[in-house]
Amino acid sequence: MRILDFALPGPLDRRRRLLLDALLWAVVAAPVGYAGVSPPYPRYAVPLLVGKLSLLGAAAVASRRRPLVALVLVVLGSVVDGNFVFAIPVFSYLTGRRSVSAGPVAGVFVLIVAGGTALNLGLLGTGEATWFLLASVLLFAAVFPWLVGRYRRQQQELAAAGHRHVEALIREERGAAERIRLRERARIAGEMHDSLGHDLSLIALRAAALEVAADLDHRHRVAAGELRASVSAATERLHEIIGVLREEGGASVRPSGETVADLVDNAREAGMAVRLDASSVVAELPAMTGHAAHRVVREALTNAARYAPGAPVDVRLTRDGERVEVCVVNGAPPVEPLPAPPSQGSGLLALAERVRLAGGTLDAGPRTGGGFVVRAVLPATAPPVEAIESDPAPSGGRPGPVERPVDAARRLHDARRRVRRSLLVALLAPAGFALVLSLVYYPVATAGTVLDRATFDKMRVGVARSELEGLPRRQLESPVGVDRAGCEYYTDGNFPLAEPTWRLCFTDGRLASKEWIA
Repeated sequence: MRILDFALPGPLDRRRRLLLDALLWAVVAAPVGYAGVSPPYPRYAVPLLVGKLSLLGAAAVASRRRPLVALVLVVLGSVVDGNFVFAIPVFSYLTGRRSVSAGPVAGVFVLIVAGGTALNLGLLGTGEATWFLLASVLLFAAVFPWLVGRYRRQQQELAAAGHRHVEALIREERGAAERIRLRERARIAGEMHDSLGHDLSLIALRAAALEVAADLDHRHRVAAGELRASVSAATERLHEIIGVLREEGGASVRPSGETVADLVDNAREAGMAVRLDASSVVAELPAMTGHAAHRVVREALTNAARYAPGAPVDVRLTRDGERVEVCVVNGAPPVEPLPAPPSQGSGLLALAERVRLAGGTLDAGPRTGGGFVVRAVLPATAPPVEAIESDPAPSGGRPGPVERPVDAARRLHDARRRVRRSLLVALLAPAGFALVLSLVYYPVATAGTVLDRATFDKMRVGVARSELEGLPRRQLESPVGVDRAGCEYYTDGNFPLAEPTWRLCFTDGRLASKEWIA
């Protein structure tokens, strides 16, 4: 069913549908109408013709929303007028084209076959040949068009799904590119916050040292204080602009070749009292663990410089089996920190996210007796690539694996192949059904009616019927248009119709003539 059928139709759509329904009615009513206006005219010809055309009109109207009802109406009409048979293929196709599921239609077909068989063979006493003809008409006029219509519906639905799938892939690719761009911007901004914040903190520390120097001129001391205040304000502005950004994964951007030892050396040059205790095996850490350890030390030194100036700092990196512990501890500041804007704690939040993405845990907070401790436990081996690529978005903040366009194209190709297979079924199924129908009809029609040629040749004219050897126990119906009294018809078993082949005529109980029917 087209998407248009689900929407509320506008005036133009209504007129178009009315025109199409009227055209449908005219096409299916033409055979019935022509037969109705042609002589001879039975009694009540006009009311019957009006009723038949009205029934076809109701079927045409119902075919849009209730196509199966329309098909049943036409099949019932064929009981009254055989010209309704011309309308059955049309409404069968529309039923397959407009019906959502195949179950109800298949059930109706089974009921029609069962009801028609009971009506013709049981109540009306129709012969097997007539029953076979009616069943064949139902097969090729109803089942086959329905299969074609269903195939056409599936083909259009798959084509529409393919277009929607391609559009979704395009949107997904654009969204993925946009996410990558935004994530990269956030990552760079976060790295700027961390690296620049660290450097600005060291500058503020140097300015604070100048400000408290006893041998410095008062004018220079005031300038150093202004410099410290400006650097603190710049640090806070940087924090407000990009400090709240969170990293979503990937390796850190840091100065090429910079190590934890380099960070400690820079802090010492700035005047911090830092002691480093790093195990030699820590140098062989995987990339993500090394980046995370670098970040932990840098963030801890930055915070110590800002909030505990002059306090001693211990940096320890130790390895225990498959785990690496990074611990940065600073003591209580000897004097109160210099005035500075309040901290929002976003640096530790970003650091915790970085450690989590590296597969570790972070613990930070004040320690007993004064001071602050930052401790991270990281894996000493790289995590499996599969675990990184398949990390779901809710837990890792990153989208799962995105389907590639080549995979989407392959799926669409498979869908088209299924449609072609459906078409093949639509073409071969009627032939298979016809074969099955013939296999059912043939034994019923030929049971007790087969007369072989050798037995036929042995029969002599003038012999009493009761003395004929090999005479079948059952006769066939006489051919259409042939009415010869005293004649019996038998078949030679021709498949699949079992048509009459032999004619034996009797007079006064004796064989008067025998002949082969061409």
